[in-house]
Amino acid sequence: MHYTLDENYFRGYEWWLMEEAKKRNPNIILIGLPWSFPGWLGNGFNWPYVNLELTAYYIVSWILGAKRYHDLDIDYIGVLRRMLDSQDLQRVKIIASDNLWEPISTSLLLDSALWKVVDVIGAHYPGTHTVQIAKLTEKKLWSSEDFSTLNSDVGAGCWGRILNQNYINGYMTSTIAWNLVSSYYEQLPYGRCGLMTAQEPWSGHYVVDSPIWVSAHTTQFTQPGWYYLKTVGHLKKGGSYVALTDGLGNLTIIVETMLLDTGGRFTLDLREDELFTLTTLTTGRKGSHPLPPKSQSFPLTYKDDFNVDYPFFSEAPNFADQTGVFEYYMNVEDPGEHRYTLRQVLNQRPITWASDSSNTISIIGDYQWSDMKIQCDVYIETLDRGGVFIAGRINKGGILVRSARGVFFWIFANGSYRVTGDLAGWITYTAGSVEVTAKMWYTLTLKIKGSFSSGMLNGKPLWTNVRVNYPKNGWAAIGTHSFGFAQFDNFHVEATSS
Repeated sequence: MHYTLDENYFRGYEWWLMEEAKKRNPNIILIGLPWSFPGWLGNGFNWPYVNLELTAYYIVSWILGAKRYHDLDIDYIGVLRRMLDSQDLQRVKIIASDNLWEPISTSLLLDSALWKVVDVIGAHYPGTHTVQIAKLTEKKLWSSEDFSTLNSDVGAGCWGRILNQNYINGYMTSTIAWNLVSSYYEQLPYGRCGLMTAQEPWSGHYVVDSPIWVSAHTTQFTQPGWYYLKTVGHLKKGGSYVALTDGLGNLTIIVETMLLDTGGRFTLDLREDELFTLTTLTTGRKGSHPLPPKSQSFPLTYKDDFNVDYPFFSEAPNFADQTGVFEYYMNVEDPGEHRYTLRQVLNQRPITWASDSSNTISIIGDYQWSDMKIQCDVYIETLDRGGVFIAGRINKGGILVRSARGVFFWIFANGSYRVTGDLAGWITYTAGSVEVTAKMWYTLTLKIKGSFSSGMLNGKPLWTNVRVNYPKNGWAAIGTHSFGFAQFDNFHVEATSS
């Protein structure tokens, strides 16, 4: 819901992802955690609980939409029991508070009404340990966000240790990895911190990294509903073991020696950094996958006219939104060349935990690009205060995007242009007046070569030979001033690697 009355249950990729997960394992549990909230819920504040009823309505609408449009049952959500019950969603359970063990544990013990409605205490990155007061609540304890580690063999070992020891040390019966698949540019924060890697949609290349196989040691041989036996613990010289059962006679034992172990009473020869699963189940198999296409760099020449009538996803391929939301858009009243565009659709800053930028930006390309020519048709929708940019050599994104450097070519609806060295606009290389207004299409061209840059408006030079010494390389980008509506079309980049 980008706006108050705006409901769309087909945006993004996560509906598709949940549907695909259910196809593979109908018993998989679905949990909703708002990663951020739309700005309109805050009524001017960076806080989503200004109007509790409104925020509860927003979340419950998502749950109802998941069922209505995708036949997906959401199993857990945050604290809003009364609103859930009013919509006949008694089956949806409550997890809280997806932060630390405290103060939620103490609150549960002091507030009987709260204790009755919370089913699970969820903590982020608990380090395999809980606190005594959380145990006293007698609630289920979950590590509701964990891992966040490079998916190398070392990261996989960390994941194997977490999966066992979260229960051994902290009585946590569920561990949720952030994130599932590293499908974002590797040089962004937390590059390759997914269980597997698929960061080249242009080539189709992917890597089923070792954390996937580590996960399978548990997930292939248990199901939601299995429970841990008390026969769990640490091996004397490092490592750990857990045992789980379905209560129907099946038994699975998982042993990890991510800390050195030189023996034990097993018939296994347990060496350092190994993971074994012993089970009565016969359904397990050695994992396999098709050979992926070869890895390729992002193409040096790339074009997109966004002429997609019924897009499968709302986002355009290869663009990675860092602040703001850029979606496929159709101008119903424009039968010409700008009928299909890419549009920045947020009109105010979201309520978010990160220090994201005050200006919107979507990056694309290869971080190693140095010299490049970027061209794009742009359309400012906001009168007077609106503005757009194209940019190159962008060096930061994600939680660091606020301090992103690069070469930014801006035009504004008030009839001005600027060339800046940063997204925030603190570093001005050159500026001036230009015949630009809102509600008109313009073609911007930015050329960066070596230590110099130049720009054109509608094919005519606007500024030339402006020195740009830093950074030496980075992505291409498009974006808007503040959270203004704007459209982009006929994006074209030609680049060389540094």
